[in-house]
Amino acid sequence: MPYTNDTPTPNTDKTLWWKILLGMALGIFLGYLLSPTGGQIVSETNATIFGEWIALPGVIFLGLLKMIVIPLVITSVILGVTDSGSLSFLKSMGMKIVPYFIATTFIAISIGILIVSAVNPAQYMNNAYVQDVMQSSDMPFAVFDSLTVPQRIENMMPVNFTQASLDKNMLQIVIFSILLGIVMLTLPRDTTKVFHDLCSFGQAASMKVIEWAMALAPYAVFGLICNVTIQMGIETIAGVGAYMACVLLGLAGMFIIYMLIVTLFTRFNVLGFLRGIRNAQIFAFSTSSSAATMPFSLKAAEENLKIDSKVSRFIIPLGATINMDGTALYQAAAALFLCNLFNVELSNIEIFILMLTTVGASIGTPATPGVGIIILATILAGIGVPPEGIAIILGVDRLLDMARTTLNVTGDLVATAVMERFSKG
Repeated sequence: MPYTNDTPTPNTDKTLWWKILLGMALGIFLGYLLSPTGGQIVSETNATIFGEWIALPGVIFLGLLKMIVIPLVITSVILGVTDSGSLSFLKSMGMKIVPYFIATTFIAISIGILIVSAVNPAQYMNNAYVQDVMQSSDMPFAVFDSLTVPQRIENMMPVNFTQASLDKNMLQIVIFSILLGIVMLTLPRDTTKVFHDLCSFGQAASMKVIEWAMALAPYAVFGLICNVTIQMGIETIAGVGAYMACVLLGLAGMFIIYMLIVTLFTRFNVLGFLRGIRNAQIFAFSTSSSAATMPFSLKAAEENLKIDSKVSRFIIPLGATINMDGTALYQAAAALFLCNLFNVELSNIEIFILMLTTVGASIGTPATPGVGIIILATILAGIGVPPEGIAIILGVDRLLDMARTTLNVTGDLVATAVMERFSKG
């Protein structure tokens, strides 16, 4: 007999989406006025200090969310597995969702490579600008170790749960939670009821913390966006404008693919689907974190789209860990752009290997801001591009991180809608 999970998703203000948008707009405007390359109404030193203080509500806000991400992921996955009621359902869902995630990731990477190949944004770069950035870069990035496929599979196993929690290794945590949920399904309900109730409490408590944090959301977004705008400036954006345009065009192309999938393979129309996921998209854009957005993805799926919780609470935590289409597209586009910039010639076979590498690198990428740029350093090291080249695109990475995270979250919700349709035959 399956468990029933009636844990509510967080209650949020129905006007939250436009308050967040207003906070973003005001943050960009004030950040421009304070930016050294914008209005510069105060000195650069004072603007930097002001940016740190005005971002403080956002730091507290993100801290609250990060605090409960791991317990929320663990309890959501365990409850999602146990609420499915049977191992046959999980097997059927897994056989469908893994090929789906891999297929959409390959599509996203292909779009990014095609656009960069067609436009070649490197030809619009100012060589003097490139040299200035390279010479002034200290590049504090650590490149990930080069691992073989068996070693990567070995690293997926959660042999030390405490270490996985400390390292924020969400893939290991999700695998651990799935295995624990499967174990619970194979044991008598009397044996597992206490632990199931404990998971229900943990999930409900996490949702309550999120509900409290949301009171800060518009102010947090205003402060974070203002601080980012002060730091970035306008010249940085203009210097890599063509590259940015290619990445954003690629993300828009993948978004169109998602909407075609919604039309062809789900029970929703595009406008209704977009209305249902609006808050989750805006939240993803403002925080650049799929993990932090997960409660709002769950809310969008279950309350707005009326998707069965046994599907949403399995697919969304899993998708926030391994379904990184926006990140994969960005990494492939950025790698090819830097190859062109540094005159590194890639054959068709090498481009295909780049695609495979990007798929592997995007799976299990931590769902937190800024990690994509670290993964990119690994990819560049494997194709002969100096990792220092990342300094050229570093200035606009935060903005692109916001855009690609929005696509990642959209992809998770599209996958949830698709799997609900196919889970019912």
